[in-house]
Amino acid sequence: MVDDSLLMSAAATSELLVACLCARWCQLCNSYRATFEAAAARHPGHRFVYVDIEDEADLMHAIDVDNFPTLLVAQGERLQFLGVITPQPDTLERLLRAAEDRNLPPAAHALDEAELGELLLGLRQLA
Repeated sequence: MVDDSLLMSAAATSELLVACLCARWCQLCNSYRATFEAAAARHPGHRFVYVDIEDEADLMHAIDVDNFPTLLVAQGERLQFLGVITPQPDTLERLLRAAEDRNLPPAAHALDEAELGELLLGLRQLA
């Protein structure tokens, strides 16, 4: 069951949910984590969460993560981005600026509304 009040509250703000979907065994993920955490420190108005997709397999079952680092960016119930990015700090900063400006094309995904709601709620609870 999706907590509508949490989703509505997030939608009413400019807060972004930024999730880095990685794996503990991935050396690229391990080195990218510092970049991700530094971005979180520079953007305290957003909610950042670093997710080990294997530890959170029950939550992540609805999406396929084939490469790393994969980022998910959402605002309220709107998925703004879901995909692999190059692991440079500038790439993440450009993505965040575009998301803040709502200047990203709709994210391609195969989630239905309920699956997306459950995923976003679960990620917000991890953050």
